[in-house]
Amino acid sequence: MNIKMISEMVPVLATPNIVALLFRSILVIVCAGAIGYERDTHGSAAGFRTHILVCLGAMIAMSTGQYAAMHYTTDITRIGAQVVSGIGFLGAGTIIVNSRRITGLTTAAGLWASACIGLAIGIGFYEGAIVGTVFVFFTEKVLHDFTRNVRRVKTIFDDSEVKEDKKKDN
Repeated sequence: MNIKMISEMVPVLATPNIVALLFRSILVIVCAGAIGYERDTHGSAAGFRTHILVCLGAMIAMSTGQYAAMHYTTDITRIGAQVVSGIGFLGAGTIIVNSRRITGLTTAAGLWASACIGLAIGIGFYEGAIVGTVFVFFTEKVLHDFTRNVRRVKTIFDDSEVKEDKKKDN
């Protein structure tokens, strides 16, 4: 079975040109927008627009690296590597520690994943970006609901044990 990549089927999308950049930007809005929208539904400070901007910036950085490699003698991965390390600064700003409670870790991870999705789009690895988006969204939405339900059941179970212990004490 010979499965072709999108950029192989539509060669104009393989290099950074106006058509490819427009396609990549639309894909950024779809992919990062889905992840950011999910974060918005939970009241996260880094939501819809933030995820899109992070992903868009990463896509532009990777497309710039691709363009530079086409026209100059340079390593195409250098700019992308700086995105991966630089996103840590933005992600760290979303993590808040308050008396034994840490919040913002999922948002920070989502921003990092959005940056990686942007890098994939920026180099023309559209399939990787789409699959990554689906699984990041699944992780943030479906597994969030799953863990919330598990916590609810555990709380109900723990509460019933406390009531049983009180009955035994009386």
